[in-house]
Amino acid sequence: MYRYYEDLENLQQIMSDANNHMVERIKKLNELIDIGVNPYPYSFGSVTHSRNIVDNFESISEEQQFTIAGRIMLFRKMGKVTFLNIVDQEGSLQVYISRNIVGEEKYDLLRLIDIGDIIGIVGNVFKTKTGEITLKAEDITILSKSIRPLPEKYHGIQDTDLRQRHRTLDMIMNEGVKERFIKRSRAMTAIRSFMNSRSFVEVETPILDTKYGGGEAKPFQSHINALDIDAFMNVSPELYLKRLMIGGIERVYTIGRSFRNEGIDRTHYPEFTLFECYMAYADYTDMMELMEDLYEYVFTQVNGSSKIAYDGVEIDFKAPWRRARMCDLVKSETDIDVENLSKEKIIEAMNIKNLLSEELLRAINMEQAAKGDLIVYLFENYCEKKLIQPTFVIDFPVETSPLCKVHRDNHELIERFEPYAYGVELGNAYSELNDPIRQRILLYEQAKQLRAGLETASPMDEEFALAVDIGMPPAGGLGIGIDRLIMFLTGANSIKDVIAFPLMKR
Repeated sequence: MYRYYEDLENLQQIMSDANNHMVERIKKLNELIDIGVNPYPYSFGSVTHSRNIVDNFESISEEQQFTIAGRIMLFRKMGKVTFLNIVDQEGSLQVYISRNIVGEEKYDLLRLIDIGDIIGIVGNVFKTKTGEITLKAEDITILSKSIRPLPEKYHGIQDTDLRQRHRTLDMIMNEGVKERFIKRSRAMTAIRSFMNSRSFVEVETPILDTKYGGGEAKPFQSHINALDIDAFMNVSPELYLKRLMIGGIERVYTIGRSFRNEGIDRTHYPEFTLFECYMAYADYTDMMELMEDLYEYVFTQVNGSSKIAYDGVEIDFKAPWRRARMCDLVKSETDIDVENLSKEKIIEAMNIKNLLSEELLRAINMEQAAKGDLIVYLFENYCEKKLIQPTFVIDFPVETSPLCKVHRDNHELIERFEPYAYGVELGNAYSELNDPIRQRILLYEQAKQLRAGLETASPMDEEFALAVDIGMPPAGGLGIGIDRLIMFLTGANSIKDVIAFPLMKR
């Protein structure tokens, strides 16, 4: 086998941050090669995970033999006896290695092994005098020699930038990080199981298109060389899912990546995973029931309970959730009866209560602002953060969406809801607009806003409008931010903590 660099100067030619600790490990690597040991074998066969051994210890016989493999995280050599701690996907297990059992040749390999190396062990299980379940090694195999030392074990990695930039190290060194991404995978499986059990059909929608729509967001733009056309990355799958529903798939959903060229904060990120579904012959009340049942199912399947402790607060996602009208919440928190006042009277009341901040005046042109814009502003600034337990905020002002039906009891409102927990928006849903003339008018008006310079407005989607012309059934639609769901499921404080490899500045 090939021998590797044993001096720092040459090593730094291919690895600029190489240091003397790495050189020493490479010397051990070369010595393994010299004595005929392949430090990077092709395979190791079937292994048993540590959790299986620990959970079933009482039923394991003394003669039963196990094969395990994992990364060495603790190494205590005491003459003719060595104790290791091996970490695999499901947990950790102590390993006891005796020269008298494995033989002098195998035991001598331990001097060439370091913390961070991956090894395989064959042996049987016993319990030490201190009560720790331990594998007594009968054979040792080196599976991967680590040439880069791990950070100091007991303090893990504290630097947030380093953790997100080098997620692999974060998973190895910080307890719970690996489990967070395993839980994410289990949650995705649970979502699909739940939706499939309700007779929904999973589909895929385009990531690249010559247009975009379904959400108020500035898109990412690209160019397709083969067609010599500009393209946009998907903002929302909404319009495609509705076209599929019009085509005859009455219950349809997708789980896919969406891209919005907007700010980054604790709950926002330009690339995120979006779940959307549409159900023919339903309305927004049906979608509330679907969402609360879905959340309860996922949390129970993954965590074993609908309750979670988030930032020291117990939150229970068990259905049913509270329903609260947006106008009622604003009235409760500001004592302004926005539903029954004109725009001018709302501004007058805000002025009396010192709610006309300079920030608001910069953000909203009071002459051009609609009454609904003021209602949403008051909700977002004085109500949103107080919604701790899961709550459906329902019946938004009519100005907030061109894709939603007007409320059947109040034409200044629409049948829309957003669910909240711990002050965080979890999704969005409508009684979907299926009036083809009104839909065309609203889409055309939004396209005019885009031409006037509003970057978050959408262009006219003629193919979608044509599909609605053909006839769209009454329907309820629902979108859920998967990353925010995973934040609550795993107790993560930032959306970047549940994205395995977030974008970082160079």
